[in-house]
Amino acid sequence: MSRNRTLRVTTLVAAACLLAVTAVTAAPAASATAPRHAGGTLILVGGGLKDARIYQEIVTKAGGPGRARIGILTAASVPPSQDPDAADPATCSNSACNGAYYADLFKQYGAADAQWVPIDIEHVAAADSDAVVAQVKSMTGFFFGGGDQYRYVTSLLHGAAHTDSKVLAAIRAELAAGAVVAGSSAGAQIAAGPDMVTGGDSYQALRDGSAPGWFDDASKLGYLPDGGFGFFGAGLIDTHTGTNGREGRALRLAADTGHDRVFALDEDTAVEVEHTGTRQETLRVLGTHGVSVLDLRRARTHAGPGGWSVENVRYSYLTDGDRYDPRTWQARPADGKSPLRPTGTAPVPANTDVFSSVDNPDGVPYSFSGTARALAATTAQRSATATTYESAPAFRVTFTKAGDTRAWTTDGRTAASLSQLDIAVAPLAP
Repeated sequence: MSRNRTLRVTTLVAAACLLAVTAVTAAPAASATAPRHAGGTLILVGGGLKDARIYQEIVTKAGGPGRARIGILTAASVPPSQDPDAADPATCSNSACNGAYYADLFKQYGAADAQWVPIDIEHVAAADSDAVVAQVKSMTGFFFGGGDQYRYVTSLLHGAAHTDSKVLAAIRAELAAGAVVAGSSAGAQIAAGPDMVTGGDSYQALRDGSAPGWFDDASKLGYLPDGGFGFFGAGLIDTHTGTNGREGRALRLAADTGHDRVFALDEDTAVEVEHTGTRQETLRVLGTHGVSVLDLRRARTHAGPGGWSVENVRYSYLTDGDRYDPRTWQARPADGKSPLRPTGTAPVPANTDVFSSVDNPDGVPYSFSGTARALAATTAQRSATATTYESAPAFRVTFTKAGDTRAWTTDGRTAASLSQLDIAVAPLAP
């Protein structure tokens, strides 16, 4: 994600590599700075990361203030040679200055050290450098910045073979041994396994379906069959969900590729996965918004003359402190949230732009999760609908309370989070 920087970056990446290697020489061993437990921690953020608690949690899981050593990976950004503002400390946004920005930020949050790992799409050889591997092994945690997740694929994996570079293999080993691996936006998306999304908008996804690959047309739903790094195995991942209304594309990609679960992350919100890859793996939501969980185990799709449809999808929306068990598919509310017993009688507000289309000149606010929560809080109706702004065909999303639908509240009136709401999507007749 582009951010203004306070550090002037005019140094060549090769020189940065030398500085990084020099820093490695003086670095203490990772085992001396942080406790390790089998199966480390993933902290995956939907983008737009501002919440101090998430930064602090990354530092804590990496060993705590004064002990954590964070390796910063920004290969999803363009290299300095492709950044027209590379020499301007106020506006530069490239792999090197983004790395410097995050390194400085983690130090502000108490990390004993934070270093840029000097790899980008113009310095792919560094991903197999023994010196950079040594740098990685001196770290107790890692943070992957935003940008384009496909650049991570091309810089840290070996081409068509899709095998780990030495640096990625070292990070994978550190995670398995107990390190924390965090990422935001593309840095979260790259943690996905097979069929990692590469782009697309919800309406076009519902209308046209998905295709393997990466496309210049940002509205086209694309995915990589071989996936990303595969750190996260509980389901597909999507990001920027609430801001960009991505539930539609997440749902279509899962249905097209045979996945039965998606975790769709709102901005400034993380899913924290502890004991990653073990039988003790648990998930917790942390941040200012929420995480959508789409359950397609009983979903049925149909492709008719009028368009594509799906029914029997279960939808949960989990917010700060809520937990989720990926083995039992059950959500548990955070302490301080109580079961919501609906008392409101107001109908759910009508909405004609359920995914907040970029083509809508009126800028109607995003409403997918809002419609679901309004339905959970009212006694006026059992179902509610919302439609897409686009037509030819328009799609209608139907939300229905099921027998096992649950909602939790912090104020006794509104739904802070919910689970097991039934979702169906179908084209409207012309």
